[in-house]
Order: sequence, then structure tokens, then C-alpha cells
Amino acid sequence: MADPQVRRQRRRMSRLAPLVLLLVAAALAPAGPASAQSLSEIEAEIDAAWRELEPVIEDYNKVRSELKANKKRADELAEKIEPLRERADSATEEVAALAVEQYKGGRMSGLGALITSGSPTVFVDRLATLDQLAREQRRTIDEATEAMEGYEAQKAEIDALIEEQSAQEEELAEKAEAIEEELAELEQMRDELQQQQAPPAPATSPKPDGSCPAVSSSGPGAVAAEFACAQLGKPYQWGGAGPDGYDCSGLTQAAWAAAGVSLTHYTGAQWNEGAVISRDQAVPGDLVFFYSDLSHVGLYIGNGLMVDAPHAGTVVSVRSIDAMPISGFRRPG
Repeated sequence: MADPQVRRQRRRMSRLAPLVLLLVAAALAPAGPASAQSLSEIEAEIDAAWRELEPVIEDYNKVRSELKANKKRADELAEKIEPLRERADSATEEVAALAVEQYKGGRMSGLGALITSGSPTVFVDRLATLDQLAREQRRTIDEATEAMEGYEAQKAEIDALIEEQSAQEEELAEKAEAIEEELAELEQMRDELQQQQAPPAPATSPKPDGSCPAVSSSGPGAVAAEFACAQLGKPYQWGGAGPDGYDCSGLTQAAWAAAGVSLTHYTGAQWNEGAVISRDQAVPGDLVFFYSDLSHVGLYIGNGLMVDAPHAGTVVSVRSIDAMPISGFRRPG
């Protein structure tokens, strides 16, 4: 069986071979409809590759968010286990000390014990006290041990889940990296073709004419929208939640965090972390989701516009919400 790296290279070459031929043809042919078509096909390949990558990124964000939560839970359980262990150990030491004292008392003759104690009543009281203390310490040991074993069982389950999620995180990161490599090669081909043609208009505008947000509003949504607008021009960075770069759900998470609302860094979770609203009800700060798999999200700013982190190679920008198929709207908070 071929090495995974070799298979990846073969798959990439097979996908890129037609584009290489197009690039050669474009270089030999005069600028015109033929080369424009070549550029159009490359752009289509880039869009297809990105549609493959973005769900992988959001799956990565999901696993990473769950992994972070589970690690926190494991740490909390470890903090609970330690004092219980110390409590059980301390009680065990006290029982051992009592046992030694009783043992020493047992080696004395009854008469000697009575003489030492001063009276039969004191002697009996002493033994009863020792026995009562021993029972209390044994109860403490049992309670602490039972609670400790319960926490340890929970922690063992979480530790196993952490190990599984860590492997998933690594696998998704590798898959995303492979797709990014293909995107980089496609974008290089596109850039070389564009150099032979008229300079293209930018695919997205960091801030088109007009204000951002596009309409005034108030409340937490307004704070989120103002934050998103302040990030315009910052680079797309998959897995990024600021302050230097963002992916789509990282931007919406950071924007609403500025408004005091916690969102998960994952589009699928954010879909369920807000109230359902219609397009007509949308105001600045609301979230707009795209595609049937909810793999992209933007932050609405009014007048049919949103701020979003589009994809690799772009920057946080203002775009029309009709740039992609809309799945729905949500209002956090």
C-alpha cells in the first residue's frame, strides 16, 4: 500500500493536472474569452476546495471546544479527588494510632489497667471512647473513599474522551492542512493568469462606501456589531478568535464576548445558542448562517450586509448576506 504522503501527492496532481493544461494554454493563447474561461474554471476549483475545507475547520473548532471543556472538567475533578485522598489518609493514620493504643492497653493486665485508670468506670469509659473514635474514623475513611472512587471513575471516562478527541483534533488539522496546500497551488495558478489579464476587482471589500454598522441600533447586538466592524481588514486565520486574525465562528464568538455573551467557537453550537429570528427581524449583531451544513456564519450589520471572515487568503470584510445560500438567523443573548 502506498505511503499516505505519496497518495496525497498523487491525488493532488490528478486534481490539478487539468488546471496545469489550462494554464499552459492560457500562456500561449492571446488574452480573450478563452483565458477568461480558464480563470473562471480555476476560481470554481478554488470555491469547491474551500467548500470542502470550511466544514473541516468547523469540525476542528467543535472538537477543540469540547476538548478544552473536558480538560477543564478533568482538572476540576482532580482538585476534588486530592483533598478526599488526604482526608482518607489522615483518618487511616488516626485509626492506626488508636489501634496501637488499644493494643498497648490490651497487653496490660486487668488489674494493672484498673490501678492505672484509678477505677473500673474510668477504664470502661476509656475503652468506649477509643472504640467510638475508631468507628468515626472508619466512617470518615469509607465516605471519603467512596466519593474519591466516584470522582476517579468520572475522571477516567473524561481522560479517555480527551485522548480520543486529541487524536480527532490532530487528524482534522492534517486534513485541513492538505486541503490548504491544494488551495495555495490553485491560488498561485489564478494569480499567474490574472497577471496576464486586466487587474481584477477585489473579491471582498474591507469596508465599502457607507458606515459600519450600516444602521444604528442599541443593546448587546450593537456592541457586537461595533466590535466586528473594528476588526475589518484583519486576516482570515482558521481556528482564530482574535485579536490578530479570525475564522468565521471565531469572529462572531469574539464580537459577542465583547457584549458579555459567551458563544462556542463552532458554527453548529452557535446555531443553538440564540433565539430563532427571521430575515425581516434581523438587526445589527444577529448571526446569519450559510449552507445546509451551517459551515459559515457572519454578523449582520443592517441593510442586507454582514461582517464576516470569508476564507483563507482574505480579510475580515463587509459583504452582502446574499453572497451565499442562507440557512437562517439567530440572536444570541
